[in-house]
Parts: sequence; structure tokens; C-alpha cells
Amino acid sequence: MCRFFTLLFFSVAMISSAYADGGHDHHAVPTLKKHVGSKITYGENTATLTFGPIDLPTGHGEGDMGDSMPRFNFQLPEDKYLIGFKSALSTVEGKELPRNYLHHILMINNTRPSVSCPGEPLFYGGAGLEMAETHFPDGYGVKLEKNDKLMTVVAFYHGAPPTKNVIATFTMYFAPKTKPVQAMDIYQVGVNIVCFTKFGDRPADQTDEGIEIGPGVQVRTAPLKFSMDGCVKYAYPHGHDELLMIALENKTKKQTLLRTIPDVEQDGTLREFLPHQVYKDGQGFPISKADDYEMVMVYHHLLQKPEPQHGMGNYLLYMTPGSCPAEKKTASVN
Repeated sequence: MCRFFTLLFFSVAMISSAYADGGHDHHAVPTLKKHVGSKITYGENTATLTFGPIDLPTGHGEGDMGDSMPRFNFQLPEDKYLIGFKSALSTVEGKELPRNYLHHILMINNTRPSVSCPGEPLFYGGAGLEMAETHFPDGYGVKLEKNDKLMTVVAFYHGAPPTKNVIATFTMYFAPKTKPVQAMDIYQVGVNIVCFTKFGDRPADQTDEGIEIGPGVQVRTAPLKFSMDGCVKYAYPHGHDELLMIALENKTKKQTLLRTIPDVEQDGTLREFLPHQVYKDGQGFPISKADDYEMVMVYHHLLQKPEPQHGMGNYLLYMTPGSCPAEKKTASVN
């Protein structure tokens, strides 16, 4: 396979800002001219979005920002609480495909504002190469109302080998109507800038593909201030090939809150984040707008690969507002 692709999972800020009001075409990503089907089907407590079939490789726009599929807009038939999700990639015939054929699936709520990126719509879930199946702690979920204008953006890797009749699916799990659920907010954090409104402040070595990674071991950090007090119940990690670790640290209290290490091939190709490396705890750990935090990512770029890698180190933090229950003060490191 040609060079390993870099994901744009957390470039949602730029994409969703362009699509939210239908304007700002100079930021928008071109979509395919031909019609490619997208649909949503409902189960008792599920909704499955199906994209395709489509033949790979697809065309792409500027750099790796290509939209392989037209964006799909939908609304739920009733208010629901999202309690988890999973993604899959296969042919129409049911043959499972390598996960690195997928560029990204982004789930956007154009009605609700983002907490972490003021002025932008809410990014409430999705998948990149890691395609981690997500189940929030019992009794917690993300509220999606029937009047919310929901949208998904899907892209396949334009360097994938020729493959016919490819489909991607994204299944959302919902809480039963009778089950009480506490609503969570979603907060994006990363070493690379995750908010579109701040893209103009990015350093020269950071692009939509990520931060340029040179040969050998590279440690990159970024300061972080939260705009709300909350209790993190679930942390969805995202990284690229050659990632060794991502972490979230409270510098004020000198605590490592999250330390996430991916399962990789010998050459550093990212396989997945194993379940025990994905933070999930109904007790949760606190974050405070009064404290100073830092995001950390560690990469190792093979010395025999002259082309630069582009890395990301991100979390989607699912949290309840306010403090955590009093009996536990801090989180356990993964």
C-alpha cells in the first residue's frame, strides 16, 4: 500500500462550520458529482446509517480533505439518548475491509452549539481509523432531540486500492424509553487545534492532516483551559499511525488523568485502541475551568521513511456538568 493515510476525524470544526448554515463555500469540501446513496434504518433502540455502495478509490479535494460521499442530513423521529455507537466497513457482499480504507465518519448536530468550540455546531460522535466501538457508562447518554438537524460527513481514503461496492455503516445505540439517563456534554481536546475559529493561529508545521512528525521519537504538548466544570465519564481517543501515547494532565494538581496507548503493528501502523485503554467510568474524574491542563502526544517516526508523518492526539470527552460524586476525587490512570 502507498503511504499510510492521515485522518481528519477532528477536522470536524472546519467542515461543520462550513455546512452549518450552507454558506462559507470557500471553506466547504467538494462532494461527488454523481449520486451515491445514503440511508438510515431504525431498530427498536438503534439507528444505522448506511453509506454507499461506492467504488474506491474516490476523487478528493484540497489535500486529503476529500468528501467521498455527499453529506447526509437527517432528523430522528423522537427524542432519544445516544448511549453508544460503532462503525463498520465492508463490501455489499459482506466482505470485511481493512479499517484504514475509511478516512472519517463525522456526526454533527447543527442545532446544538459546541461547548468546546464556541460559535460552532456540536460534534457528538464519529470514527476514524481506530473505529472504536463505544458504550458509555450505564445511565449516561447524549440527548438528541427530534427537531435537531443532524448531519453526517463520510470520506474514504483516496489512496485505497481499487475496490468495488464499498459500504460504510454507523450504528447509534439509544437508551430504552423507560430507562432514566443523565445527559452528558461533549468536549473536544487535542494537541493539534480542534476548533475552526482558531485555525488561523496554527503554527506552520500544523495542517488539516495534523502536526508534522519528524524522524525518531517526537513529544508534542499543548496547554489547555476548560470553559466549564465537569465530570468526565468517557474519553474517545484518536490518533494516527506511529502514535505511541496520548495523555491529558492536570498541571495545577500534578495529576495524569488519561494515558492512552494504542495497539500497533511492528512498523507503527495503528490497529486500534483496546477496550482497557479507552477510559470509561461511571464515577468519572473532575475537570475544572480554574485549573491548567496539558495535552500530550508521543510519536515514533521510522528513520527509514523520509516522508514526514502527520500526527494527531485527541480525545472526545463525554462529561456531565458540575462536580463528580464526592466519594472519589481523582481518576485512575489507564
